[in-house]
Amino acid sequence: VQLQASGGGLVQTGGSLRLSCAASGRTLRLYVLGWLRQAPGKEREFVAAIRWSDGSTYYAASVKDRFTIARDNAKNTVYLQMNSLKPEDTAVYYCAAGPPGGHYAITLPTWYNYQGQGTQVTVSS
Repeated sequence: VQLQASGGGLVQTGGSLRLSCAASGRTLRLYVLGWLRQAPGKEREFVAAIRWSDGSTYYAASVKDRFTIARDNAKNTVYLQMNSLKPEDTAVYYCAAGPPGGHYAITLPTWYNYQGQGTQVTVSS
């Protein structure tokens, strides 16, 4: 699976950004597509995921009700709409793909065996 992320940038606190991830390669319906992020000096952490097969979505508690993950089957693209951004959301965001798994498993960054290049999101205070 090849993953190409885009859409990062600089935004003020309370602003919005939309990240995109174009996926290609193996049959996407067999995968979970997700977003991970890594802030300076911190470990990579789970942000959100979507099961390509049925559209079920999962979120980290820190972004729930602010971020929305969605997919476009026709374009093989996953989106992360980020609203009400906070300075603590500043990080490099990575698009990732992994096998189907339980709710707990897919919230582990190590679950994802395909990760694309990152896109920087900076939220200024």
